[in-house]
Amino acid sequence: MPAPLSFSGRVVVVTGAGGGLGREYALAFGERGASVVVNDLGGDIKGGGKSSAAADKVVEEIKAKGGKAVANYDSVEDGEKLIQTALDAFGRIGTIFMILRDRSFARTSDLDWDLIHRVHLRGSFLVTRAAWNHMKNQKFGRIIMTSSAAGIYGNFGQANYSAAKLGLLGLANTLAIEGRKYNIHCNTIAPTAGSRLTQTVMPPDLLESLKAEYVAPLVLWLCHEECQESGGLFEVGAGWIGKLRWERTVGSIVRHKDQSMSPEEVRDKWDQICDFNNATKPATINESLQTLVEVLSAVDTGDAIRANPTSALSPADSGINPTLAVGAVLPEMTFTYTPMRSILYALGVGMSTKEPDHLKFLYEGHEDFSCLPTFGVIPAQASMMEGGLSTVPGLNFDPTRLLHGEQYLELYKPLPTSGTLTSKASIADVLDKGSGAVILLDVHTYSKQELVCYNQFSVFIVGSGGFGGKRSSDKAVPTVPPPNRAPDAVMVDKTSRDQAALYRLSGDWNPLHIDPSFAAMGGFKTPILHGLCSFGFAARHVLKHYADNDVSKFKSIKVRFVKPVLPGESIQTEMWKEGNRIHLVCKVKESGAVVLSGAYIDLHAAPDASVSTAPAESGGLQSDLVFAEIGRRIKDLGAELVKKVNAVFGWEITKGGKTAAQWTIDLKTGNGALHKGPYSGKSDVTFTVSDEDFMEVVMGKLNPQKAFFAGKLKVRGNIMLSQKLEVILKDYAKL
Repeated sequence: MPAPLSFSGRVVVVTGAGGGLGREYALAFGERGASVVVNDLGGDIKGGGKSSAAADKVVEEIKAKGGKAVANYDSVEDGEKLIQTALDAFGRIGTIFMILRDRSFARTSDLDWDLIHRVHLRGSFLVTRAAWNHMKNQKFGRIIMTSSAAGIYGNFGQANYSAAKLGLLGLANTLAIEGRKYNIHCNTIAPTAGSRLTQTVMPPDLLESLKAEYVAPLVLWLCHEECQESGGLFEVGAGWIGKLRWERTVGSIVRHKDQSMSPEEVRDKWDQICDFNNATKPATINESLQTLVEVLSAVDTGDAIRANPTSALSPADSGINPTLAVGAVLPEMTFTYTPMRSILYALGVGMSTKEPDHLKFLYEGHEDFSCLPTFGVIPAQASMMEGGLSTVPGLNFDPTRLLHGEQYLELYKPLPTSGTLTSKASIADVLDKGSGAVILLDVHTYSKQELVCYNQFSVFIVGSGGFGGKRSSDKAVPTVPPPNRAPDAVMVDKTSRDQAALYRLSGDWNPLHIDPSFAAMGGFKTPILHGLCSFGFAARHVLKHYADNDVSKFKSIKVRFVKPVLPGESIQTEMWKEGNRIHLVCKVKESGAVVLSGAYIDLHAAPDASVSTAPAESGGLQSDLVFAEIGRRIKDLGAELVKKVNAVFGWEITKGGKTAAQWTIDLKTGNGALHKGPYSGKSDVTFTVSDEDFMEVVMGKLNPQKAFFAGKLKVRGNIMLSQKLEVILKDYAKL
């Protein structure tokens, strides 16, 4: 068995060792045989006062266990006095502080250090600060910080210069983050070029190859308005340019649940800790901290940390390939539920027995027991949350970097309060947003063979952009801004302290919504509410105010998730009615922060007296049979038809001069769909034709152009798209 690690004969100086982390370091070194200098000013928490008590107490603890220690009460600004204490007590400084033996560093005077930092770091700060507000006001700015190879890699004899130059990189990275929303970009270059400082030490031919003109083109590009690069670090010289990034090993967990952690375990796992195979490339502090979320989970379950080569992928190797991914079909998901799940969901989105009209959603014995429409996301979300996306070729990404960006849900009939539903999912499109990738996941959910609802999940994969894909898609269900007027109605509901804990029982088990430690690593002071929970609150506000809680009136909902709600805060839904569409914006009432934006709910139109609800003389419209066949063709060849046609067709079928039926052939969204009724958005082209003339056209007995010029076929919208109807109307015999 390997021998325990020992620090016998070593001298260690620990600053701030009178409490907290410093105390733990000092005690641990003392236990392992080191001679320890325990440094602490003994000041109070405000920085005032001075006392030897804190350092003395730690020294006594070390000595009580048989160790060696002395106290020091000087400020770290008096570094020489601190080191002298170690020399006086133990005669030397341990090699653990090798930097103190570096002669070149020791020769750096205070004046040298301050001069370099004043010129390079503070100077850059002052100039940038003077320009910053002007850039913010004009919504444009480009900043280039000049670092150096010495700052990136270090260089013997340049401690002051290296520190200042790497400090510039940290400053630039933060400015890039803070400037993002103001269109202020900040990048850093590390040039190698001849100058007055190098002409005496470089041969003439090398100076010729390192002209400054070989650096300038990069600077010009980074400053151009077309360049969207920000937060980048580039080495440049001699006509060569390269981009740098941080790289991190997968590492190894060296502690176990409810057990202490030892340096021997660190030693035994050292090769794995330092193994750069499958290394990750964290690009933001959130990406860096995300690994710790995974570690906490792994420690809790006893698993090893997952070696995921796709974590924190850079644009160059994002692992996203739209050619392989788009159109891919995910494994079918089956969801069986009882009335209890419907009730649990209703409670999760804030329904309460305090409201009499909520009882129909909370009591299975109610004469009008119903399932909330937004429950439709629950059976569909398994396609995204249970690993389905990771099985798709061309979607190689770390699921811990997935953010839910937008959601669309459309119902084709009220949801059953219990039963078994089957969801079929496919990748509608993949977009390149630069800083990440957007995946559009279409999910159609069926009860046996009947289509019940359709979801489109729009998810953002942080750090997986830059693969050269398109930035937008006509397959994405768009958000819509609200009207520019005061809202027509406002409803407010206060969430409970346990709202997230309750909602997660509907199937979203992400610990971000329940575990304070996970939430803290995500940058939140407490666990946050699920975005789809806020989504549910908003939908039931509209359902109550504009539909009297009648679920049969609900057609569809679209939202963009902006910011989270903290359990206990109040959700305020502002609503604008325009026809059958209810625009909405959700806010946190206490802070005014927008939670959901670009959102709307479409309700089914009330019956119109001009629309005949009586059956046709033959017992029904002949065209109904044709549309039924069109529906079957779309189901079988949907993806292919969407690719060929890419349009939404509206049909108004008349009988006896009155509108008898409306149909929507959607060959633009997902795998295509046929809906009975008007389109929730704006159709690309709408046809109005009688039932009889429609059949004549379909059967080839009436030329569509002649029907149009004779006034039998009326067309609104892009008339040229009518030529694409042949794809679905051909083969008259089967129709």
